[in-house]
Amino acid sequence: MNISHFNASTTLMVQGTTSDAGKSAFVTALCRLLARRQYRVAPFKPQNMALNSAVAEDGGEIGRAQAVQAQAARVPVLTAFNPVLLKPNSDLGAQVIVRGRAIGHFPASEYHALKPSLLREVIAQHHTLSQQFDYVVVEGAGSPAEINLRANDIANMGFAEDIDCPVVLIADIDRGGVFAHLVGTLALLSPSEQQRVQGFVINRFRGDPALLEPGIEWLEQHTGKPVLAVVPYLADFHLEAEDGLSRGGDTHAGSFKVVVACPPRISNHTDLDPLRLHADVSLHFARDGSEAAHADLIILPGSKNTRADLKWLKARGWAQALNRHLRYGGKVMGICGGFQMLGNTIDDSEGVEDDAGSSEGFSLLPITTRLTPEKQLRRVYGKCLLGETDAELEGYEIHLGSSAISDENNAPFLLDDGRPEGLLSQDGQVLGTYLHGIFDHPQALAALLAWAGLESPAPFDYRAVREQQIDRLADAVETSLRDSCSQVPVLDAIIDTAPAT
Repeated sequence: MNISHFNASTTLMVQGTTSDAGKSAFVTALCRLLARRQYRVAPFKPQNMALNSAVAEDGGEIGRAQAVQAQAARVPVLTAFNPVLLKPNSDLGAQVIVRGRAIGHFPASEYHALKPSLLREVIAQHHTLSQQFDYVVVEGAGSPAEINLRANDIANMGFAEDIDCPVVLIADIDRGGVFAHLVGTLALLSPSEQQRVQGFVINRFRGDPALLEPGIEWLEQHTGKPVLAVVPYLADFHLEAEDGLSRGGDTHAGSFKVVVACPPRISNHTDLDPLRLHADVSLHFARDGSEAAHADLIILPGSKNTRADLKWLKARGWAQALNRHLRYGGKVMGICGGFQMLGNTIDDSEGVEDDAGSSEGFSLLPITTRLTPEKQLRRVYGKCLLGETDAELEGYEIHLGSSAISDENNAPFLLDDGRPEGLLSQDGQVLGTYLHGIFDHPQALAALLAWAGLESPAPFDYRAVREQQIDRLADAVETSLRDSCSQVPVLDAIIDTAPAT
């Protein structure tokens, strides 16, 4: 197939029967497969609800999954890839981010009233991408069969109907009930939406494919829709989680014990993925402070509601656990909201995150934090000031407010073009930083583990591992595509074109 056959970009939307059905992974694989064939491909998610986010190269905030998909597509990370991002700060409301910038916190009932205007924004961003790229591969959210969310939908079929794009439906057979998921989801769609579904993808299949064929034959006869791919289960596969902690979050590979406090509104837990995969590290996500016994390093991660999560952690004994850990010579690290918690006070007198007020922190670093409505978004490249060498470091800031240092005897953690960032306590035991992605660079990872007490940490390049995993996923998906894919233009471009050398 030649892309010149099309007047504009060809769009394909991947929707799932459930959350975590494999939408993000399948889109990631398609982006890499098209990029291998030298097509310019853009990932796109109209509306994402996730606490894992990234700063795009043009300065906006988007879902972390779309940043990974951009890497798979081998294109710069752009804000347009995720026009609407929702970051829940309670069970009833979320911060709403449009075109990379926060527009406020809204309860669910008020957010639904915004959807018609947001759909226009989503369509405009898709139109821009469709003029710049050969293909746009779109990821839905949750399931299109969520009846209570059908009105003014911008995340699934509402978007697909508006731009008139084909849809493939993916389901996870590893959960069980895959045929019920697919048939039931299709049955709950309107006639026009059913017609829009071009076929099915069965994800995470284990065993002999021949045993699945009778089920596939029944499914195709019953629905009149082809099965486009049966993607195999990939053991020990890693792809950064879109939102919640991924399956098997804890690891037990090494002897160096890292414990991560896990409050209800933990955000950007993908920061810890390099530690989860490191051969020397055993990592545990802990809810109660008692679980931190015998840790070498305790990490307080980011939070979408810092004061509420701080209160939650205190109620579960983390103040005592941190102090006991430090008395025995352990190290403590705070990232973003965790950095703010390590300070003396967090002042939210404007009610930016929740009810207006102020909270006492753990008082392990001499900082005071004031939350303000304007979110700090920036990519950072600098030198990590730990150990005898200045390790290279890169990351990104996504936070509300700023922190002031009240004791000049404490050193900054890193220099970003001469600008100090973060803080290292005078005794060298407590470190705080606003940087996400801080463990991704191999030099910074080695320096941080050495500071934490791990002697001669094994070399580990997380970015290279991520690249390998994307290729592994793409290879598996490419092998799984069936002849029926010729009916779907984006998939046909993959099976009908030899990869570029």
